Amino acid sequence: MNEDTIFIEGLELYAYHGVPEAEREIGHRYRIDVRLRLDLGEAGKTDSLRNTVDYAAVAQMIVETATKERFLLVEALAEALCAKLLEGFPAVQEVTLTVRKMLPPFPCIVAAVGVELTRRRA
Repeated sequence: MNEDTIFIEGLELYAYHGVPEAEREIGHRYRIDVRLRLDLGEAGKTDSLRNTVDYAAVAQMIVETATKERFLLVEALAEALCAKLLEGFPAVQEVTLTVRKMLPPFPCIVAAVGVELTRRRA
């Protein structure tokens, strides 16, 4: 099997996650990057969307999950996103997902904090 990658970089959204209640009320800007490992050989040969993963559908799933569900930790958000991507797109063998909380409420200036998870199909 080929080990190819579909990626989405810099997907931005506004959501309400965080440990302090104020963060969950005010919300934050998040930036999400995702890399999906799968075999794209057949898609390259057939030029057919049926043989690949629709990255617009991937982006929609990420946005819906991140904006409709609420989590205390970015770790929990990232875990939920990875699980949904593996469940929703059977061709995907591995997901690497980065979630960044932009300009977090710290006593110092930080561009972003976040996590990167890699999850593989069992």
